[in-house]
Amino acid sequence: MEPFFQLCEAVGPTGRYLRRKTVNTMGSNTSLLLQDEEISEIQKETGFSRKQIVRLYSRFTSLDKSSSGALGVEDFLRIPELAINPLRDMIVNAFFFESEDGERVNFRHFVQVLARFRPIKKNKPHPLNRRRDKLRFAFGMYDLNRDGFITKSELLSILNMMVGSHINADQLDRIATRTIAEADMNNDGKISFDEFCSAMEKTNIEQKMSIRFLH
Repeated sequence: MEPFFQLCEAVGPTGRYLRRKTVNTMGSNTSLLLQDEEISEIQKETGFSRKQIVRLYSRFTSLDKSSSGALGVEDFLRIPELAINPLRDMIVNAFFFESEDGERVNFRHFVQVLARFRPIKKNKPHPLNRRRDKLRFAFGMYDLNRDGFITKSELLSILNMMVGSHINADQLDRIATRTIAEADMNNDGKISFDEFCSAMEKTNIEQKMSIRFLH
């Protein structure tokens, strides 16, 4: 099931950029723009600490060049590590899965997406970073048309983005066919979420979909 968790790992460099400490922001206007009540609500929703939320807000505002309070696709593509990532379109789209209009992401949604990549502490998962929720998020990155299944054509599209320049079309087709066959328990030619979870049963998704955020 190599193709499945390679996509999860590809998010890592982008996450490292988003978690960086921004110089001269703590205690500045960045923190003042977030109300205490809102910070407390986000803490409960995501499990992030107050300092982490303020730091992520600083990163969010640095990407929001128009100062509109929301990010579009073009804002995410300013992240250097993301701009050169062959899976950039899929990673960016992950931030828009459940956004209100599908075109802009506000800070609340931005931080909720990142919360799915928080490491699980002492076997005490938060609702957004439990194993099944991490798997649901990963599944959504493969389910390109949002119909609740991963098809061979969707997997081929992703494989082409990942390694298309290094592997010929016939090899990619064989990889996609084998991957679908290994996970497709009811032989309907596609992978459901439950089948995806079963296929990933022995994969340490908690580690592969975790980013160490600064405290």
